[in-house]
Amino acid sequence: MNASSDPRDRLCVALDFSTRSEVIAAARRFSPKVAWLKIGLEAFVAEGPGIVAEVAETGARVFLDLKLHDIPRTVGRAAAAAARSGASMINVHALGGRAMLTAAREGVSGTEPRPRLIGVTLLTSLDSRALADLPVAGTPEGIARRLAMLARECGLDGVVCSPEDLTGIREACGPEFLTVVPGIRFAGADADDQKRMASPRAAIERGADLLVVGRTVTRAPDPDAALDRVLAEIESGAMARE
Repeated sequence: MNASSDPRDRLCVALDFSTRSEVIAAARRFSPKVAWLKIGLEAFVAEGPGIVAEVAETGARVFLDLKLHDIPRTVGRAAAAAARSGASMINVHALGGRAMLTAAREGVSGTEPRPRLIGVTLLTSLDSRALADLPVAGTPEGIARRLAMLARECGLDGVVCSPEDLTGIREACGPEFLTVVPGIRFAGADADDQKRMASPRAAIERGADLLVVGRTVTRAPDPDAALDRVLAEIESGAMARE
């Protein structure tokens, strides 16, 4: 994924809907234009694991975004079940710690083909002000960097991180460590519940491998035009990095 020159390989559209009909309609609409589609907690809880295989049948790879976080044994078994769902990538919360991350890696290791396993560092809805309410010391960027290093040490393929954390994670974990980046908004657009975000072009310029874009596309007045704009920004950002 890191070396792809096709902007479609670097974009994941989030199918954040609660009904099967909405999810499948969006999957069929966007799968010809992007390599990845995301199934999140809302759709998974509403429709069950079968929705993953249905979306995969459209031809796109599925990122199953459940952010698993529990005791190691539970996460290991849940990760194994998620791997059998047909997802090409799944995630866990890196804050679950070394034993949990290791259990998740072992849980997916017996599946062929093995899905990529990535760790969530800090949610893009958390900024310094929000962290002040939590028993966590440090800046968002510093915390994300430490969690990314832990994920790499535990054998994960990469992390989910905000655009603002990319530089530090790239320096700490190297160019081959996968960075999956939500919090993507066009310049000047409403932030919604995102606190740490960037435009598609800026995120690619900072070193993002895969952008996750939801409402920016799916709730746009013209979703196809919004998708084309994201792809164009990905391409221009990639060219600027060369």
